Amino acid sequence: MAQEYPAGETRPRRRGRKLLIGLVVLLLVVAGLLVVADRVAVGVAERLIAERVSQEISKQGAQSAEPDVEVAGTPFLTQVLDGRYERISITLRDVQGSVEGDAVRLPVLDVDARNVRASLDTLRSGQGDVVADTVNGTGTISYESLAALLKRPGLTLGEQGGKLAVTAPVDILGQKFTVAGTADVTVAKNGAVALRFSNLDAAGLPNLPLARTILNKYAEGISIDVPLPDLPFQLAVREVRPLPDGLAVTADAKNVPINSAG
Repeated sequence: MAQEYPAGETRPRRRGRKLLIGLVVLLLVVAGLLVVADRVAVGVAERLIAERVSQEISKQGAQSAEPDVEVAGTPFLTQVLDGRYERISITLRDVQGSVEGDAVRLPVLDVDARNVRASLDTLRSGQGDVVADTVNGTGTISYESLAALLKRPGLTLGEQGGKLAVTAPVDILGQKFTVAGTADVTVAKNGAVALRFSNLDAAGLPNLPLARTILNKYAEGISIDVPLPDLPFQLAVREVRPLPDGLAVTADAKNVPINSAG
């Protein structure tokens, strides 16, 4: 026989079930609001950082497309309260700077800042330093812009077997030859990209000392140090590697303020 309850009284189990469902719904609503607030805060931070980066690039006499900024790590608001951010990624496209009147172009420069420290007071007031423990940058110098700096009509550059390869028409002893070879690519002490062409040859080149001397002079003429535009965030170039799309530049820095030019 089913148990009867006084009028107006519901079953305890059913009442508990309704309370549980209501609590779950409430928690989901609160969680949703927190997620929305968190994402909104991230968006605001990313826009502010993008503005600062654009200002820094402009102060250096360079230019680029509008930066793409991503603040990693969740939840973001917890990072704000802690004053430490896991990672901030910045992508700069079509970076150009004036170097002795010639344009050096980096189609893409990716900047990765790790363990970024910024107090809540700094974020509120805009005063104080936002410092990253480490900043790494990777970019690419297009072969077209690099060849333009060498000022040799018809010269083309590319990658061959992991080396920087060159092909160019050269007049030697009244004849036109197609010169080809590779270069050693290193980072000079001043941060420039050092190109050293020492292995050039041309099919059908006369076996004459004068012909070889002219070819060696041509190699010396295109062996230059290519100064790069100042990189943001005090990035110093550490390595340059020829890749199919261009010269890949790797740079880094430590304990870097990222909220001001320099």
